[in-house]
Amino acid sequence: MGRAEKVILAYSGGVDTSVSIPYLKQEWGVKEVITLAADLGQGDELEPIREKALKSGAAKSLVANVTERFVKDFGFPAIQANAIYENRYPLSTALARPLIAQLLVEAAEQYGADAVAHGCTAKGNDQVRFDISIMALNPNLKVLAPAREWGFSREEAISYGERFGIPAPVKKSSPYSIDRNLLGRSIEAGILEDPNTEPPEEIYLMTKAITDTPDEPECIEIGFEGGIPTALNGIVLEPVALISQLNELAGNHGVGRVDMVENRVVGIKSREVYETPALTVLISAHRDLESLTLTADVTQYKRSIEDSYSHLVYKGLWHSPLKEAFDAFIQKTQERVSGTVRVKLFKGNAMIVGRSSDNSLYTPELATYTSQDKFDHKAAEGFIYLWGLPTRVWSEKTRD
Repeated sequence: MGRAEKVILAYSGGVDTSVSIPYLKQEWGVKEVITLAADLGQGDELEPIREKALKSGAAKSLVANVTERFVKDFGFPAIQANAIYENRYPLSTALARPLIAQLLVEAAEQYGADAVAHGCTAKGNDQVRFDISIMALNPNLKVLAPAREWGFSREEAISYGERFGIPAPVKKSSPYSIDRNLLGRSIEAGILEDPNTEPPEEIYLMTKAITDTPDEPECIEIGFEGGIPTALNGIVLEPVALISQLNELAGNHGVGRVDMVENRVVGIKSREVYETPALTVLISAHRDLESLTLTADVTQYKRSIEDSYSHLVYKGLWHSPLKEAFDAFIQKTQERVSGTVRVKLFKGNAMIVGRSSDNSLYTPELATYTSQDKFDHKAAEGFIYLWGLPTRVWSEKTRD
């Protein structure tokens, strides 16, 4: 079935995306497949992946090093928004998808492709994130999802690929489905599909088990400018270096493990395990700094949209009008969110133990209970009377 002449395929080097190359050409009549692998700081060597795509039949194999772009344009805005899905998941994987979609659209425009493709299946969230992002960025591009339609089991997919010279995996495949980038890892499938089974220690890579963490706490200081983390322990760092070092520091103390049953976009519940050491610490520290530098009403209103923002990102609407509107509000709130937050890392916990800012709204002479107190105590009685007046009237009118 001919659906497109030239296709840009999001490529990871795994079975599904490798098999997608001959499948698109043989079954759907695509004449030219160009693969695109994104380096998001996942630590993989991408040259072998690039070469595998060519051996699998790709006309060109592109590798985009976008780690800094990922952190600055996607990770940092999410930190400013305190984005945590269902109060548990800091969206490390979800944040990567709209960037990969951008890369696909950019490559399609550069190489004159009339379609883009991905290897997502029908049950996951990523298909939604890719498809909607691509629709938003270029509604004229076709989006092909062969793994959503071919109906192969893993064994059948491997067998199909072998027919076209794609070797089967040399070693036994991991029972887990794992995605990694600089901001975190997500792990699912295998025995994790039983939500009552404790995750085995073997699945973790970025965080230590509590039994293996140091027996002494470690204090670190994180500097923020306009809501963006810029310094670690007094040293100004580039975005990628800051995240990398904080991943090491927090992960060494077992910080950043999440084990949850989440609600997927497609309507099913899924047991997911995440490791997000740096993101966990940064969002906690950023939220605390906001409590020092934002007025009460701005803080309360911002908290009310943070959950909506997190749902929007999780559900694939990064490139949407509502996201743009949220961004405008959030960016305005961040103008005064500068300062330093001190965090104590110990046995899986990241405890905020201090904060300071030149923009602090904390006024010692108003807060103190000592003789330095300058709060007008006489004003309290009148304030309480007016504040409680509606309740008093209601009570008087409704008493028997």
